Amino acid sequence: MKSALLVLREQIKHFYLIRRLSWYELKSNNKNNYLGIAWEVINPTIQILIYWFVFGSINRRANIEVVPGKDVPFIAWLVGGFILWNFFYQATIQGSKSIYTRLAMLSKMNFPMSIIPNFVIFSQFYVHLFMLLITILLLNGMGFYVNLYYLQLIYFIFATFSLVFSLSLITSTLSTIIRDVHMFLNATLRMLLYLSPILWPIAGIIDHPTILFIMKINPLYYIIEGYRAAFFGIEWYMITHWKYTVYFWALVLALFTFGSMLHVKFRRHFIDYL
Repeated sequence: MKSALLVLREQIKHFYLIRRLSWYELKSNNKNNYLGIAWEVINPTIQILIYWFVFGSINRRANIEVVPGKDVPFIAWLVGGFILWNFFYQATIQGSKSIYTRLAMLSKMNFPMSIIPNFVIFSQFYVHLFMLLITILLLNGMGFYVNLYYLQLIYFIFATFSLVFSLSLITSTLSTIIRDVHMFLNATLRMLLYLSPILWPIAGIIDHPTILFIMKINPLYYIIEGYRAAFFGIEWYMITHWKYTVYFWALVLALFTFGSMLHVKFRRHFIDYL
């Protein structure tokens, strides 16, 4: 727990630096492209169109029933979950390699290593906010107007950020020690795309309660369904499913505690892996 409190204090103390470095990270990643930062939006848009064409064809682009008596077009349902997936995937992958790809920089800079995964995640967070704005405008154009339930988006954005940072503390440390961890994580996340309610409504396809319970162990299920509950004005998801909320934060706390302990224990030796 001491390690967790130490890492948390470092994030608060250096928050201004995290914001500065994250904006620099975003610009530097796209400085050699003619379209620059626009590619951060173009890439996920192309992916959404591909998944809409493929998986929309499978179910003949039928509407998705989000709650009994309320259907939404497949494209709206897909976008509502995919923008969250895009942020989670990009931030987790970039966060996992954030330390070992910057070991040379570490020897020249004087700041806590724990902020490195954070500013890398933050750089993807800017993109997510822009994609979120585009999604809201798109859904409003389709008749799903801004409603009171949108307030819970603030909560679910924070929940997503907490989950990604906790995971990145673990994966960035392990990837620095063993490079194969990053490759394994990439493969695992690609598989997770098809095991989460992003491309198809799992609850509407799987009837077996035990299998559905196992699928819901995935914390992404909680966040994605929370996003859609806000977009389509369904319910206060974190309150209605309060047991799921307790499970989610217990998992995040466990990951953050373990990740902090792992990071603090090994970070003094990171430079040895250069």
